[in-house]
Amino acid sequence: MSWQDYPRAPARGTALGARDAVTGVHTLVLDGFPILLVKGAAGLRAFVNACPHQFLPLDYKGPNILSADGARLICSSHQAIFDAGTGACLGGPTDECLDEIPLAIRDGQIVIA
Repeated sequence: MSWQDYPRAPARGTALGARDAVTGVHTLVLDGFPILLVKGAAGLRAFVNACPHQFLPLDYKGPNILSADGARLICSSHQAIFDAGTGACLGGPTDECLDEIPLAIRDGQIVIA
């Protein structure tokens, strides 16, 4: 599924906040659309904050979803594991990837590309 296929998917060009405000993992809901921002070794990435196993937010049962080394995202509900840079599934009850949202930086602001 593409991020644009979700109900209430924001339009390209939608601002998500200041780039410098994101460290580690930051979640937000924009007009009912759940977004997960991840800043790590692979740079700044965004994904739909919905585990493909049951479409619950990764942080549904708690905010600690980034591994200690910053390389993996772990669903708090069912412990599905995803690569924090690509969203690829690394293990758990699903083999589907997280849906990535393309980003751009404009004047220090994160926007959907």
